Amino acid sequence: MSTKPPLTWQKSSYSSEASSCVYLAATPDATLRLRESDEPAVVLHTDRAALAALIAVVKKDATKT
Repeated sequence: MSTKPPLTWQKSSYSSEASSCVYLAATPDATLRLRESDEPAVVLHTDRAALAALIAVVKKDATKT
């Protein structure tokens, strides 16, 4: 039986204090977990390259508005 260490979740600095906060946690195998405060049981799994690509697209689209 293997036991996994608990994840250490970090809140995004862009999240407000109220709700809809985004949290990120790194795992021992170098993958990342993302969750949103309103649905903490729903966890997305990704890697650093995919997350960096997503952030780049979001930033690019944000400058268009």
